[in-house]
Amino acid sequence: METMETMEDIEIIEKNTILIADDAEINREMIKFIFDEQYNIIEAENGEQAIEIIKKDSDKLCLLFLDLLMPKKSGLDVLAFMNEEYYINTIPVIMITGEATDETDEKAYEYGASDIIYKPFAPNVVMRRAKNIMELFEHRIYIEHKLEKRTRQLRESREKLERSNEFLVNALSSVVEFRSLESGEHIQRVKYFTKLFLKYIMKIYPKYGITKEQSSLIVNASALHDIGKIAIPDSILLKPGKLSEEEFEEMKKHTIYGCELLEKFKQEDNEFYHYCYDICRYHHERHDGNGYPDRLKGDEIPIWAQIVSVVDVYDALVSKRVYKDPFAVEEAARMILEGECGVFSPEMLDCFRLAKQELFAVTEGKFSFADVMVK
Repeated sequence: METMETMEDIEIIEKNTILIADDAEINREMIKFIFDEQYNIIEAENGEQAIEIIKKDSDKLCLLFLDLLMPKKSGLDVLAFMNEEYYINTIPVIMITGEATDETDEKAYEYGASDIIYKPFAPNVVMRRAKNIMELFEHRIYIEHKLEKRTRQLRESREKLERSNEFLVNALSSVVEFRSLESGEHIQRVKYFTKLFLKYIMKIYPKYGITKEQSSLIVNASALHDIGKIAIPDSILLKPGKLSEEEFEEMKKHTIYGCELLEKFKQEDNEFYHYCYDICRYHHERHDGNGYPDRLKGDEIPIWAQIVSVVDVYDALVSKRVYKDPFAVEEAARMILEGECGVFSPEMLDCFRLAKQELFAVTEGKFSFADVMVK
């Protein structure tokens, strides 16, 4: 059962100082007389003094009484400064004036004044209005702190869950690598290359509407693109030579087998599940409809599956496999760009060109993809 948080549960710095900024000493004394038994009082004779005190003691101030007309800098000048430097968010301001107009009132409220009191004023009215404003401000700050605390807790919980999911995804996908005798880094490279492509997709193709949070889910989902290979017989998966037509048809079914496995954990309202499913099923589809298993074409193929399709082909080309030696990076790039590995969308080829040098750098070991994954 969730317990209710109190003001004591949330650390808020107690403020107990009132700043009175007015060039008329008699006005300062009148306000001081009202509050000096309960609060510490600081006085300013002009706007410049008020600004210096705010800079120095903002963490102590619970209220500012601010005269509209003062020498050096006016009350509106002080308000403008507080607005620009965000002090207005933490210090409530009551304007004091004997020469108010609709224009100055509107300006004061626009700059963030909480209230306006007109001279001459009754002490009991000033006391009540000031108390109300300070209580409202204190409650608002409490709510903001509570919201910030809850937001931080939710973010930490989500990050912890994402780390757990990533560990499980990496562990599961590594089973496939272990069976296929690959280097063990294929999954990590695909994740990094996917992250790299997403950076350019988000930058130059905002039409896809991919957010930073979605990008993180897609990167993790990419690790499961070949999970269906766990159901492919070793005689096919580990065959050192060219597959027969019948064997290749069976190998192509890894996209279906992977989805059948994922469906055992199906969660319709889970965004991550849908990314995993789409990438697993569609990462061998091609833009012209000549891919498999469903012969989708164009935008029928989810953009995240299109991304993994390209990066998976690139990594396969530049990696040593049981059936082939690696291609040089420039040759692999040429083959992709010239359509020798199937037709990819113009958007994917644009991103490949932009990311090419970074792909080469990782492939040739100029820097570690493990290092850049944390950026």
